[in-house]
Amino acid sequence: MPKTSKIRVYVENELTCGNEVALGAELSHYLLSVMRLQNGEQILAFDGCNGEFEAELATIGKKSAILKIISKTRDFYKVPDIRLLFAPLKKDRTDFVIEKATELGIAAIVPVITDYTISDKVKTERWRAQAIEAAEQSRRVDIPLIESPVALDKALAAWDKNRTLYFMDETGNGKPVAQVFQKAEPPADFLIGPEGGFSEKELELLRSKPYAQAVNLGPRILRAETAVLAALACWQALSGDWK
Repeated sequence: MPKTSKIRVYVENELTCGNEVALGAELSHYLLSVMRLQNGEQILAFDGCNGEFEAELATIGKKSAILKIISKTRDFYKVPDIRLLFAPLKKDRTDFVIEKATELGIAAIVPVITDYTISDKVKTERWRAQAIEAAEQSRRVDIPLIESPVALDKALAAWDKNRTLYFMDETGNGKPVAQVFQKAEPPADFLIGPEGGFSEKELELLRSKPYAQAVNLGPRILRAETAVLAALACWQALSGDWK
């Protein structure tokens, strides 16, 4: 009997017990050439909508493979309806945000362009690939949605008033995070400013919105990527699925 592999992959095709799925060239290359799996070895696979499955690898030639879906190992679970809005950072720091936000259970990621945003280059396909990899490693059974970039003022102008927007206020004028998140519920969104913070004009605009709440993350100024982790971790501990 072949040994069971702990390799876990996301498959674009819909998975159901008993069916066979032909894998694309990239995923086939990864399993056959990079991970050097052999015919008959078992992996875990998920499709983002039906849960997680145990599957057996069957090779077709040297560069193609199919998965035989054997059994379901976990039911589908969709994370709570929370979104992250953040200003794109330098490449490595943006990569970090995408990875950690996915691990922490964000449902969607929205790049927002602010007055002090240092990079307006958003490669949504690359961000999605990073989110998929993070979901594979963290055992998520869904994939966060990567939305198209939007200017902050336009995002606020089209805001769904049923969603609460928590913006991290580095000026210290917000309420303590533990106080705000203790009684919070989804749907909700978290807005993290760029490295230079929000401009005065943007802060005035945010404070004028009835659906927006300023949140204080403590006495120290945090890097943007640190603020993302702090906000999401606090939310999950106080009001999210860590409970």
